[in-house]
Amino acid sequence: MVRLFILLAAAQLILFVLALISCLSADHVRNAPRLIWVLLIALVPLAGPLAYFWWGRPPSPPSAGNAPQRGGPRPASPDDDPDFLRSVDSEQSRRERELLAQWERELRKRDED
Repeated sequence: MVRLFILLAAAQLILFVLALISCLSADHVRNAPRLIWVLLIALVPLAGPLAYFWWGRPPSPPSAGNAPQRGGPRPASPDDDPDFLRSVDSEQSRRERELLAQWERELRKRDED
């Protein structure tokens, strides 16, 4: 019986911590102000965290499987994005041209001396 009590107390503590972290880190909460949810979670054991998870937690964003597609598929990484590669290439070539011009100026200056 003591083991069951310890198990249930541990589950309640984990639920309390998860609900409190979720409530405090969410951008917004539903059905009540954040302070009310924090007080409910802290002062009403077990029912407070459960109520928050059922009625107060904001809806989760759509998963990748059923997310609405806007304007076609997006690149998975930056090196798959042609616009990103073009911008990097143009910026890198500009830097290389500036560096080359600086080296040429330094060479001319050394030759003159």
